[in-house]
Amino acid sequence: MTSRKDYRKKNTQGSKYLIIAGVAVIVLACAGIWGHNAYQQHQATVLAENKKQVAYNKKHFNANVTIYGVKVGKLTVDQAVEKIQDKAVNKLVYKDGKISAVRDSKLTTISKEQVQKYFDKQYTQLPTDQSYNYENTALKKGKSKLKAITAASVDYSVAGKTFTLAAKDYLTQVSYYSGAVHYDDASKLTAKLNAMDKEVKTLGKSYKFKTPAGSTITVTNQSYGWGIWTASAKKAVLSAYETGKKTIDGKNHIYGEGYTTQGLGYGKSNNGLGNNYVVVSIASQDMWVVVNGKAVVTVSDVVTGTANKGDNATPTGVWYIMYKQQDATLRGQNDNGSNYASKVSYWMPFTMSGCGLHDASWRTDWSSTAYLKGGSHGCVNIRPSEIKSVWDAVKVHMPVIVY
Repeated sequence: MTSRKDYRKKNTQGSKYLIIAGVAVIVLACAGIWGHNAYQQHQATVLAENKKQVAYNKKHFNANVTIYGVKVGKLTVDQAVEKIQDKAVNKLVYKDGKISAVRDSKLTTISKEQVQKYFDKQYTQLPTDQSYNYENTALKKGKSKLKAITAASVDYSVAGKTFTLAAKDYLTQVSYYSGAVHYDDASKLTAKLNAMDKEVKTLGKSYKFKTPAGSTITVTNQSYGWGIWTASAKKAVLSAYETGKKTIDGKNHIYGEGYTTQGLGYGKSNNGLGNNYVVVSIASQDMWVVVNGKAVVTVSDVVTGTANKGDNATPTGVWYIMYKQQDATLRGQNDNGSNYASKVSYWMPFTMSGCGLHDASWRTDWSSTAYLKGGSHGCVNIRPSEIKSVWDAVKVHMPVIVY
């Protein structure tokens, strides 16, 4: 039988265990609360740091970003633009057979809009160590283009001759920037085209000519003829270098002098005269209109410019009919300084100074010697009764040979 004393002892021990258990529970509860608070505090710190990094990354490049060979990691878009402009190469130069990449401070290397596009491509919400490299693709293409251009060659055909023009021989310096090719020094090409012009041009050329009267004379082209239009030819050659075109037809790049600048007589026989032309003999005061090699109109009593007055003498050489006009009024100045205004029914000028073929209703002296002292102011006067046949046979741009 348990005594009261033993019962108390056992009861006391139970209470101790309960107290210990309670304390343990309290301690564990406190520890849990502390741990939970610590976790929450850590999470809050991480969240705050993440927010800071997110905010930072919205305005700054990631750490390992390169644009056009320039490191822009951790820079803003504006800072990146400035650094790229200061550091990146932006131009390719071909010189002495080599292509070099250089920086030209006068050029705009990249726009803010383009940098913003690169920023958007590399953007991540949180920082990353991933590498991003954005090359200047325009310069990459430009290098290939310069290589192709400087290796190009074109055959330039003109007046039955062919000239081979290799780019490496005529391009001293070529640049590529802002998405385009720039020919900094193509002076050798210009010089070559000028030399070609001297070799083949017919303007100013002298040659033998058989007159309708049967004599052979030497005549010289004045406004009639053509030459190589160097500026146009140069543009065509450079374009061929860029596009890879292998041949150029020179007839598309000629020039002329006088009223029309298109060039006349190219590719024609008979030294460019062809078989249709006007011939005026000052010595005999005769004129012929030749069509298809035959004289279809012959006028044996024209009157040319007054021979004993240099300014009024009809100029010799090969010219061309500039245009045709009916019912014209010819104006000028007489030898005494007075002005004249002569009405004509048919007017066919052949010099820029005002000489041409026309009827002269006011003239009474049609003798073969009238031109010596009483000729015209330089024009070829034709009787009103004969002018219509001349008008009908003569065409615009027809050569006019005066000898």
